[in-house]
Formats: sequence, structure tokens, C-alpha cells
Amino acid sequence: MPRRLPPVPGPLLDIAGRQAGLASVGQCLEHGVTRDQVATHVRRDWQVAARTVYDLVPAHGDRPVEQARRRAAVLGVLAHPGAVATGLCALVLHGVQGAPQVVEPEATLPTGAARRPRPPVRLRRIVVRARTAPGGLPAATVSDALVQAVPALDRRHAVALMDSALHQRLLTPSELTAAHASAARHPGIARTHGWWSSADGDAESPAETWARLSCVDSGCPPDVLQLPVADGEGRPFARVDLAWLLPDGRALLVEIDGRDVHSTPEAVFADRRRQNRIVTPQTVVRRFSGRDAWRGEVGPAVRRELLAAGWYRRPVRPGIVLRLDR
Repeated sequence: MPRRLPPVPGPLLDIAGRQAGLASVGQCLEHGVTRDQVATHVRRDWQVAARTVYDLVPAHGDRPVEQARRRAAVLGVLAHPGAVATGLCALVLHGVQGAPQVVEPEATLPTGAARRPRPPVRLRRIVVRARTAPGGLPAATVSDALVQAVPALDRRHAVALMDSALHQRLLTPSELTAAHASAARHPGIARTHGWWSSADGDAESPAETWARLSCVDSGCPPDVLQLPVADGEGRPFARVDLAWLLPDGRALLVEIDGRDVHSTPEAVFADRRRQNRIVTPQTVVRRFSGRDAWRGEVGPAVRRELLAAGWYRRPVRPGIVLRLDR
């Protein structure tokens, strides 16, 4: 008859819950789970994520993308006690949005010292400035993590990460400029120089970033991001993701539907009511999905609308609000 194990301590389960289901052997021992008990759990119900790191809540099937990203970021730190998350993993721990769907676990010792790696974790040998990310795990600073991550990324993911970091005020525009300068000698950075200056903290989601880049590539960059819309009495009731002011006085308004924002019935209802208010004779409203934005379909569609309307690029006064008469 199999030996009965005591319940996994609640505080250990709480820690694992904050760590995407993972816990290190050190954390297990600290909470009274012996090495023999760990070995028994591994045989019965835990999975080995890396040497000395265990998945206390193994997934059945594929994990949600956000959970899989965080799990990779946490794994790098837990597999090497004293290590600091780097690159994409650090950005994920800081809550920066826009990483690729698949994130490889990576970390470094703060001094850059060598240590035998523990697959699947990539142990880098770089000296980093560390700070505590939300959740209490050590991670490279956001600016250092961008320097480490951007050279290996494509433009859409790289700019989305920069946009998100700016939007969440995890770094300032001047800090982003300084990060670009510090990355100047990194291998692979040459092809990215134009990306750093195209970042815009007004983008509220990676899909909005991809839509904006698609429009820029099509020769029709937005006149305004996050354009406030007000009623006839001047009371704001909406903000539109991307907007163009047309020569005849109308505005082309483009909304990017993010799955996370528009998925619940309540959000769908609120979106429908809001859209009904912005559809007036003064506006041309077009909506696109995040998938449309990723595929680069927004720019060509917007360009056709703008060419038909005779749009041309012109200065837009700061703080503009679109006031609808109806």
C-alpha cells in the first residue's frame, strides 16, 4: 500500500500559486517537506520542471499563453538560487506586455559568474543591475532587460515591449533613449536602431502597437493615438485607439479589439453602446481584431479609406478632443 503523504503545506501552495505553480526544493524544505516526500510527490503528482524545481500543479494540456510566459520567467530564477531573471524573462516578471508566445527561461548570476546550467534554463554570463519585480522575484531592470532582449526579437514584439514599458511608466522616454545608447555595441543591435525611436507610450496594448506599425509601413501614420471623444456638451465619453482627421471635417476612427478587453459579455455590451455613440455623420468607424493587427492588415485597409477621402498628413494641435454634435 502506498505510503500516505501529509498534505502539502498551505504556505508552500501559496508560494507556488504566485510562481506559476512552481517551487524549488529549497522552498519545499523551508516549509517542512522533506527530500523523501519531494521524491514521492514527483513519482505521484508533481512534475520536474528543472533540476531542483517542481511543478506542484501540473497542467493538463497546453497552458494559457500568459501563464506559460510567467512560468518560463520564474523557472530561470528558481533553477539557480541567487540568480536574476534577464531579457524577456525579466520583462515578463515586471509585467511588460508584448513578449512572443514562447519565452525561453533565462537568468544570470548578478556578477556574471559561471555555473553549470540546468536545462531548460539558459544561464547567461552577464553582470546586471537587479531589482525586485512584482511577486518578489529578482529581475534585471526594465531598461537592462530591453537591451538584453531586443537584439534577438522581431520589430513588432520589440516595439510592443517598449510601448508597454513606457505606457506603464516602468521607464521614461529618456531612460529608453539611454538604453538604446547602451545597447549600441551589442551584437544584432544594428538592425534595431529605428525601432527604439518609434516607441510610443500611448499604445495601450500590443495589438495597438502592431496596428500603428502597419499604418506607418503603409505610409499613413495615425494623426492621434487615444483620441478623446466628447458629446455635444463637451463631456468626454470615449477614447479611440487610432484616429485620422479628414479634410472634409470628419474623422476616421480605428478601434483594435483586444481579446482580454472585449471578451466578457459586460465588455461586449459596453463596447456596443460606446460604438453606437461614436458612429455619427462626423465619423467613419472601423474595427479590427488583434489578429488583423498582427497580420499587418490594418494599414492597407486604412490607406484605402484615407486615399478615398483625400487625407494628407498635417500637424494636429496637442490635446485635441473630438466633439460630436449628436
